[in-house]
Amino acid sequence: MRIIEAKDYKELSKQAANIIAAQIVMKPDCVLGLATGSSPIGTYDQLVEKYENGDLDFSKVSSVNLDEYRGLDHENDQSYYYFMHEHLFDRVNIDTENTNVPDGTNPDAEAECKRYEELIRSYGGVDLQLLGLGHNGHIGFNEPAPIFEKETHCVDLTESTIEANKRFFASADDVPKQAYTMGIGTIMRAKKILVVVSGADKADIVAKAFFGDVTPEVPASILQMHPDVTIVGDAEALAKIPR
Repeated sequence: MRIIEAKDYKELSKQAANIIAAQIVMKPDCVLGLATGSSPIGTYDQLVEKYENGDLDFSKVSSVNLDEYRGLDHENDQSYYYFMHEHLFDRVNIDTENTNVPDGTNPDAEAECKRYEELIRSYGGVDLQLLGLGHNGHIGFNEPAPIFEKETHCVDLTESTIEANKRFFASADDVPKQAYTMGIGTIMRAKKILVVVSGADKADIVAKAFFGDVTPEVPASILQMHPDVTIVGDAEALAKIPR
């Protein structure tokens, strides 16, 4: 596990974008696993800047997103499909036919999860998976649970996750109560994993997830078992890790 400490969010975003850019340069037809939320926005902005400067070509890149709210269509500005187009896909030369987000409008959860898992396998797996880190240790929408979920599945969101996401909706009642998400097993099959984390409010969970016990009660703790993980955090987020 490599830990890179950045002085602030801007430097963190640059460092993370450099790692993703290097992956694209080394393998132009790579498969990127992408994440949403506030943490990776700066990283996407930096990647767009590299593209605009002529330093990065997304034309052969494919992508698979971690998750999507169940019940939100593509036009909903809180859907992760919408987020990805707003922050990355519509700003670079990626072929949108090669971009994939779970279909939140599919009412058949079992069929959608099976379809998405098979789609990821059809690409030969993920070359680099980008992750954020939830306050309760969730990655994707893999919430604290008695076991590690292996594959893409439908999950009931915890109250803490609904609470954390309600700022994006008119009220907590409008936050979807379920989501489709890659499973822990799916994430762990990625060849490389990149975690971006910022802010003092993440310091406790960073220490617990990456230096505590490996347990499904802290889903991100499983990343300790992956052979190629890089964590890029700002000084505040990394303040409580052992030195």
